[in-house]
Amino acid sequence: MLKVIRTIWAIIRAILTVVLVALLVVVVTQRVSNNKMAVAGFRIFTVVTESMKPKYLVGDAIVTKTIEPSEIKIGDDITYLGMAESFKDKIVTHRVINIEKGEDGVYIFETKGIANPKADPKINESQIFGKVIYKIKSISYVNGIIGNLYGMYFAIFIPFGLIIFIEYILYRRDRDEEIEEELKEKESKDGTKKDGELEENKSKDIDEEKERRKERRKKRRKRRNRNKND
Repeated sequence: MLKVIRTIWAIIRAILTVVLVALLVVVVTQRVSNNKMAVAGFRIFTVVTESMKPKYLVGDAIVTKTIEPSEIKIGDDITYLGMAESFKDKIVTHRVINIEKGEDGVYIFETKGIANPKADPKINESQIFGKVIYKIKSISYVNGIIGNLYGMYFAIFIPFGLIIFIEYILYRRDRDEEIEEELKEKESKDGTKKDGELEENKSKDIDEEKERRKERRKKRRKRRNRNKND
């Protein structure tokens, strides 16, 4: 049973680590570059208005993927940087309602919020961050964390800390079991102690073995420090 639990935990740990690292890399990259850089083409944004209601609600986290302008179709939801009127310098996620191609080969897109009465100012392909490929449904608590830079880091690092803590507990348990097995094997080969004596001195022997290993680690660290100083 213990082996099964450890196998399941190893799988969960691997998945969590990959997801958390990916999220951290994407979020940090976006923050540092002010959304100018993507990680493997991916970006994460949070919906802050009701312009795309009911498909996207306030607080929903959306994932966008960089896409070639020629691959964008009418009906796609895209995220772009506004440059005109009330959209200037704002990051907008709206639906494509019309596509044109200028004589210079540059694509021009017309977008509109599902809940908005009129279309947005036209944009060109250079303003587009990507196409929406996934959304995470709104949860007020999660949204509060995501909306805050320090909260986001906290939400990511706490699971990392839990993983490290659990790994340390498992390491200590494995080490104690290993020491106990070594002592049993040694005393069994000796054949000089009775079963009652083995049980009575087991805890003491384990503690002594721990201390011996601890002293050996200290000596190794001292030798490494001396070598560095030399």
